[in-house]
Amino acid sequence: MTETVVSSALTPKEHREPSRLWHTFCDMNTVAKGPEFVVARAEGVWLWDQSGDRYLDGTASLWYCNVGHGRAEIADAVHRQMTTLDAYTVYGDFANAPAMELSERLAAHAPVADPRVILTCGGGESIDTAAKLARSYWVTQGQPQRQHLISRTGGYHGLNGFGTSIIGMERFRSGYGKLIEDTSVVRHDSAAALEAEILRVGADRVAAFFAEPVIGAGGVFLPPENYFTDVARICQKYGVLFVVDSVICGFARMGNWFGIERFGVSPDMIVFAKGVSSGYLPLGGVVVNGRVADPFWNEAGNPFLHGTTYAGHPSACAAAMANLDILEREDLFTVSREVETHLDSALRGLADHPLVAEVRSGTGVMGAVELTEEALNERGVTTAEVFAEARTRGVIVRPVPKALLVSPPLVITWEQIDHMTSTLSSALDAVMARH
Repeated sequence: MTETVVSSALTPKEHREPSRLWHTFCDMNTVAKGPEFVVARAEGVWLWDQSGDRYLDGTASLWYCNVGHGRAEIADAVHRQMTTLDAYTVYGDFANAPAMELSERLAAHAPVADPRVILTCGGGESIDTAAKLARSYWVTQGQPQRQHLISRTGGYHGLNGFGTSIIGMERFRSGYGKLIEDTSVVRHDSAAALEAEILRVGADRVAAFFAEPVIGAGGVFLPPENYFTDVARICQKYGVLFVVDSVICGFARMGNWFGIERFGVSPDMIVFAKGVSSGYLPLGGVVVNGRVADPFWNEAGNPFLHGTTYAGHPSACAAAMANLDILEREDLFTVSREVETHLDSALRGLADHPLVAEVRSGTGVMGAVELTEEALNERGVTTAEVFAEARTRGVIVRPVPKALLVSPPLVITWEQIDHMTSTLSSALDAVMARH
């Protein structure tokens, strides 16, 4: 079957006034000139705009729709839950069955000793939760000076307060004034750089180190061989809490539950979101090992005075449970390893394109096609141009300053992968012809 090439949604078919929706991650001065790209419906790996044109969702929206769009059983599970108990807080001693069942299920699969689960509404909230918990833990241990948080270049940890303060991309930190203090960033590919920074700051002042199994939104950077083994050893040596940010990498995107299992280490905390519900409803959380949980659970007088209004939302948890059922029933953990291999092979076919400097893929269902410095700086090519050309041809990828990123739903077929990469190649050709 030949994939359909759709007409452009970038050229308005009819004039429409811009909506009053303030879009994020964009220059609204440009977006407000319209027309907005309005997604009308979705099914599997496909999206349709208001004009009925079809697009392959090469990014699973924002890395999260792991099981694909339009899964009726998730909607049915949410409907059943909403007609029983729509929403209620889990503050204090309040609980609900879906929140408890989900926590048990996640704990059973987490590569963490004696785990406990804090639920939130997404990745940014979960990072803030883990950061505050790390600092609070050291207060309970009589070491309140251990406040420093270390992260990596290219690391993306959401844009809440702590997330903005530890993000490894300067463009997301500037313009907001003074951020949270006692943070620093080290090279993403050097365990030695982490150890040197711990020693520079003083091991008795460092609370935690944050790292993604594979750096996602920062450009899909894979860890060097033995990197996480070395990192885990260094953190243990200096008593630094090791926090894994699995928001992008979890729930079969790397062929297992949390991504970090690929590297055989057991962190102190795992932050999760996105694929836990495939984005059908907002949900995230933190898996915490028993050692860190112990002073809060087993000693009086150490309340963790932190939480979010919709944490443990029963309908969101019902969506997650149905999503995890699909992951297990369809064995998307195994499927994703096969998709990973084919995606890697297909993306490698772009490596010889004159505009392409590097292809990064092969660990997880994700990849990056980075443009050459010559194309970006001398020819004046932008990744936004390539993105626009790909979307005109019916494929959605994600542009970052130097690269185009892909992270399709795990249910994508070989034919659809080939369509996605061949369309990206055509988009690169079209941009090159203009420059």
